[in-house]
Amino acid sequence: MAKASIVVKKNNGGTIALNKRARHDYFIEEKFEAGLSLQGWEVKSMRAGRMTIVESYITFKNGEAFLFGAQVQPLLSASSHVVPEATRTRKLLLNRREIEKLQGAINQKGYSCVPLACYFKGPRVKLEIALVKGKQLHDKRATEKDRDWQRDKARIFHK
Repeated sequence: MAKASIVVKKNNGGTIALNKRARHDYFIEEKFEAGLSLQGWEVKSMRAGRMTIVESYITFKNGEAFLFGAQVQPLLSASSHVVPEATRTRKLLLNRREIEKLQGAINQKGYSCVPLACYFKGPRVKLEIALVKGKQLHDKRATEKDRDWQRDKARIFHK
């Protein structure tokens, strides 16, 4: 009698963290995908979903991009010989052309660079970053009014 084999698939894809605040506070001009330079304990924590990028931002120094303010909470079962630092600065892996394009735009008044989402792409951790421009209060109100109208319109035409 043959035994039935049970296949358990690991969830290698999927979102680790979202920055919903960025979509509310900024106009998104252009999106980029960047790799992250991480330590082993950080990847394990991210697989457990213990990352927040809400108050993080991206800066440039010496032609390299860095992620500041992202928190990766260490697991309790983390290695004892490594001292985990939850809010350490992490290097972003981008092409030189992308870095130069982002730096040139950030030097203009009103533009900045923020992370939108962090996710797994195969075995690698990727960060979706965006070139953004700040919204004023009246812009936020207009966006909310437009969103409400789209919702009401969908209800009306659905009947």
